[in-house]
Amino acid sequence: MKTLQFQLTEDNRVTLTAYLIEDSREMTNWAKRPAVLVLPGGGYSYTSDREADPVALSYLAQGFHAFVLRYSTAEHGQFPAPFIDASRAMSLIRKQADEWHLDPDRLAVCGFSAGGHLAASLGTMWNDPKLIEAAGIEAGENKPNALILGYPVITCGDDTAGHLNNMWKIAMGDQPSEQMQRQLSCELHAGAHTPPAFIFHTYMDNVVPVENALLFAQALAKHDVPFELHIYPNGVHGFSLANEITSTGRGSMVDRDAAQWLTMSSSWLWRLFNMYEQPEQADLERAKLL
Repeated sequence: MKTLQFQLTEDNRVTLTAYLIEDSREMTNWAKRPAVLVLPGGGYSYTSDREADPVALSYLAQGFHAFVLRYSTAEHGQFPAPFIDASRAMSLIRKQADEWHLDPDRLAVCGFSAGGHLAASLGTMWNDPKLIEAAGIEAGENKPNALILGYPVITCGDDTAGHLNNMWKIAMGDQPSEQMQRQLSCELHAGAHTPPAFIFHTYMDNVVPVENALLFAQALAKHDVPFELHIYPNGVHGFSLANEITSTGRGSMVDRDAAQWLTMSSSWLWRLFNMYEQPEQADLERAKLL
């Protein structure tokens, strides 16, 4: 494994960490690997360690290159700053695709909670001309090929009360306009351009209501965008891998059923990216090394 880190802002507050599987003569199936960009949650006030490296390394073990983006938060977290960070990270990954033996057309984004909102925003607004210009990238460089959304915040609708108040205050400012509220409601921007999604949530989540996941799935279905949706009966908000590795010491953070989302999403990606069939070109390229 090779680990690299990139500073995406001059003040070093936005970083992209890359976990790359190095080539081996003993593993010759793929000349180029798929990848997952992880966007941790944290209510746009910080980025959670529990939803960062542990998740990336878990995807690495499933055969994916993995990346963690520490995007703009707190006083820097107002939209579109995090969106620009994510767009630039996607652009950087694609520009390095050849050097990193990465398939630029098999690049998924995995986000949790507020990071799920950022991932869903990227999936629904990657083609917005004004946002592309603000990010300073070429059109399409920030397009995810798949979305993995863990207990995501989706809407600014009825769910702006309670635990989400502070998040929306950071994302939209003290006096958000109706236009801003609509722009940050991801379900309103889903369309045929939105990539397929794997969504998981829990019924008992009392921070981000499960209706958020259902609302996004409904929007995808309306536009005939494929998705896989899992609603687990148990599990508190922010359970991450739902195992002892990411547990905070509370038993409710560990749930054997919810913990299956990682392997299930990996299998979903493998199917979506048609990776169960070994590419003939990859076999030919690898055979030259043997």
